[in-house]
Amino acid sequence: MSTRTVIRGGLVVTASDEIHADVLIEDGRIAALAASGTPAAEAWTAERVIDATGKYVIPGGVDAHTHMELPFGGTFASDTFETGTRAAAWGGTTTIVDFAVQSVGHSLREGLDAWHAKAEGNCAIDYGFHMIVSDVNQDTLKEMDLLVEEGVTSFKQFMAYPGVFYSDDGQILRAMQRSAENGGLIMMHAENGIAIDVLVEQALARGETDPRYHGEVRKALLEAEATHRAIKLAQVAGAPLYVVHVSAMEAVAELARARDEGLNVFGETCPQYLFLSTDNLAEPDFEGSKYVCSTPLRPKEHQAKLWQGLRTNDLQVVSTDHCPFCFVGQKELGRGDFSKIPNGLPGVENRMDLLHQAVVDGHISRRRWIEIACATPARMFGMYPKKGTIAPGADADVVIYDPHAEQIISADTHHMNVDYSAYEGKRLTGRVETVLSRGELVITEREYTGHAGHGAYTPRSTCQYLN
Repeated sequence: MSTRTVIRGGLVVTASDEIHADVLIEDGRIAALAASGTPAAEAWTAERVIDATGKYVIPGGVDAHTHMELPFGGTFASDTFETGTRAAAWGGTTTIVDFAVQSVGHSLREGLDAWHAKAEGNCAIDYGFHMIVSDVNQDTLKEMDLLVEEGVTSFKQFMAYPGVFYSDDGQILRAMQRSAENGGLIMMHAENGIAIDVLVEQALARGETDPRYHGEVRKALLEAEATHRAIKLAQVAGAPLYVVHVSAMEAVAELARARDEGLNVFGETCPQYLFLSTDNLAEPDFEGSKYVCSTPLRPKEHQAKLWQGLRTNDLQVVSTDHCPFCFVGQKELGRGDFSKIPNGLPGVENRMDLLHQAVVDGHISRRRWIEIACATPARMFGMYPKKGTIAPGADADVVIYDPHAEQIISADTHHMNVDYSAYEGKRLTGRVETVLSRGELVITEREYTGHAGHGAYTPRSTCQYLN
């Protein structure tokens, strides 16, 4: 039996509207909205009434870039689907899209089945999958068509990591041509991995082994060059392109230029690039290893251009690229050789709060916060309006958010399965209070009331964000 729920007295914030409204939830979906205090709203009765006076009522966050249990560099990301989705819920995210991995020599289906097995029955919130394509061949291209039909409508390729995930320009072009036909969206890790490997080898030969050199060899110009090349390949193929984890102002400029030409080219950035910098990579005593991710953190002056890109819509989405590795025993694998540090940061729990801080700090508006964190990722990856908004018929993925609460981010209090926080000691204004996933309480007034297995696999339609 589903419980009827009414959320009363809050400010409902979506990507398009802000309205003082009560929200009626029935059978796991939003049934109706009505202005607070009106006869229509007052007439609603429900078994559960949530008082949201003085709070925001926002859609659950959609994090379209996570890596739970990802194998990397001889180890695994430290969050399982159970711990990672629970932490996501604590941070106000109610849907993740994770990456299933095709290994070279294996089929897409094998990779997808393996990720379904990891996630099924373990997730606290709803989830979908993108497919990492590591081995482009005729069989893979046919499989892409089948996956699109089943609701796996986006495919990630890498211009980096030669020998692991890397695709050359010919493989990328073939996959883009296929996606132009089947409606899939190619997601690109845009860094010139062949050139970067030369710089890594040269740095290590000079004895430059500390974590900060990770940022120095993965040059902004090589991100920009790869972004430009990916855009031109997509243009040749007549396919849309989504560039993941954009960190460099030079790459933003390439995206802006392509969008000014009317191309269906999209960009995602992540909180680490907005709030952290090469100063963190340079922290002494190997502490900088905590901040090793790819694309790497950039000097602080890049941050202003990323915020500008988010305001002008040259960047459309903020995801986390959540890929945590513990400092002890995992990041430490790279002591004496920065190239052996597992690449990735924890962040799935922090994204919504950090972006609310950006509202407080004047970088973005409240509605833009919801747009880049909820609505656009849902539209980009074919889940809107089921996800990403508060409207009749949408899934009742709803967050009661206290915009006045203060918190200090710390590994001592976070719920991610990792032994450090990338934002340790950062003071924030705003905090998640209550979270509903399809009408069920997952976080209830700062207590976890969800359970593994509530989260359902969510097939997706094709990109809803095209010109």
